Amino acid sequence: MAHALPRGGRLAGLLYLVVVVTGFFCLAYVPGQLAGPDAQAVLDNVVARQALFRQGVAAFVVEQVAFLLLALALYRGFKDVNRTAATLMVAFVAMAAALALAALSHRLQALSLLTDADSAQLLSPEQRQYLAHAALKAYRGGMQLARVFWGLWLLPLGWLVLRSRRLPRVLGALLVLGGLGYALDVSAELLVPGYADWWISGYMTLPAALGEIGTCLWLLLFGLRAGRMGAALPPAS
Repeated sequence: MAHALPRGGRLAGLLYLVVVVTGFFCLAYVPGQLAGPDAQAVLDNVVARQALFRQGVAAFVVEQVAFLLLALALYRGFKDVNRTAATLMVAFVAMAAALALAALSHRLQALSLLTDADSAQLLSPEQRQYLAHAALKAYRGGMQLARVFWGLWLLPLGWLVLRSRRLPRVLGALLVLGGLGYALDVSAELLVPGYADWWISGYMTLPAALGEIGTCLWLLLFGLRAGRMGAALPPAS
């Protein structure tokens, strides 16, 4: 009988839960509350709801830290299956976090331009709004790059799940499909005009969402099963 490895697995599940909850808040709830019919309305909402904007920024930072710690916890759980794949998973997460935090600086810049007293003294209202709008566009561009690695990290993770069977294989398949879905979604957004209006654009990352939420819940409830061990690569001498 395969024994569970609850401690590491449940720690990873707890970190995954932090990523999911803070990610929903800063990437879905806050933008939804600040959205408007045009760019000017969005800027007005940022000024009017500064506290919510700052809370979204803080949650974003917490999410990225938890994301890095999650990758390290999963590395410990899968490194004996295949160290190369586990290392690649961590590298993709580190790149995603670095790009996302770099993009976040543009969001902070936009808030500063709109609310800082020094900016009000040096720039006209029109200049401040133009630069803030440009900063928010730069944030969205940076997040597009980060989304590439949000998909890429799921590929080695899903492969490790499929190979080791430490989680249900259906979750591994969903993670792999989710990684491919992210790659296709970002590529289509960049290369295909009008892609956002296609019905399929709303479903490309659905396997990733199902796989990640399912993995989070499984880890919280059951941890990692001992499963099948792979041939770990020896450490470099």
